[in-house]
Amino acid sequence: MTKHILHTSIIVVWVIFATIILGTSVILVAMFSKKGNFAHRIARFWGRSILFVSRVHVDVHGLENIPSESSCILMANHQSNFDIPVLLGCLPVQFRWLAKEELFRIPIFGRGMRGCGYISIDRSNRKLAFASLREAARKIREGVSVLIFPEGTRSSDGKIRPFKKGGFVLSVDAAVPIVPIVIYGTRAIMPKGRLLVQSRDVRMDILAPIATSDYTRKTKDDLMEKVRSTICERFEHIF
Repeated sequence: MTKHILHTSIIVVWVIFATIILGTSVILVAMFSKKGNFAHRIARFWGRSILFVSRVHVDVHGLENIPSESSCILMANHQSNFDIPVLLGCLPVQFRWLAKEELFRIPIFGRGMRGCGYISIDRSNRKLAFASLREAARKIREGVSVLIFPEGTRSSDGKIRPFKKGGFVLSVDAAVPIVPIVIYGTRAIMPKGRLLVQSRDVRMDILAPIATSDYTRKTKDDLMEKVRSTICERFEHIF
């Protein structure tokens, strides 16, 4: 137990230090770069540094499934706070987060996210939520991919939660493919409700893109079910 407490303390100190230094750098860079590409590279380094300090190795499969000539919507299951550094550090592609408003309220970290061009979703306000989806659609049209946790929040028991519909409204409106991502192992590092961190290997599978061009807002639930069943099937197979 003492070993885990010491390990966690080192990680917490590093996360605070890296967030202050790199978050401030992102804020400064964002003043001169409106696209957020370089700021996102800094965020990638932030993610990789946390994985390194935490002694977390990520085994990535299927990078070839990310479209190289067009933008897409990346959708990943959500098991732990460690999903964020895993995705940032291991996806070698420019993307913008579509994330809940609460994350943007964290000092420096939240301002840094805005500096990278990430988009907040205020789920307490329907009007603001749809405005956020329109902003995401604009970024997609500019050629930048967007990453979404369709569950909306971390799983408390390790099972994949029901999906929220907002990301699928965005998907059919933008008419770009959805790339499902399955993350396995991060919950063992730091499950929801626990502060101690344990080093574990993580696996991330990037699955074949799912076309959205044949779906509309009326049939978005069918698309949602297809994506969810695809992610669940691979997750259960790995488990």
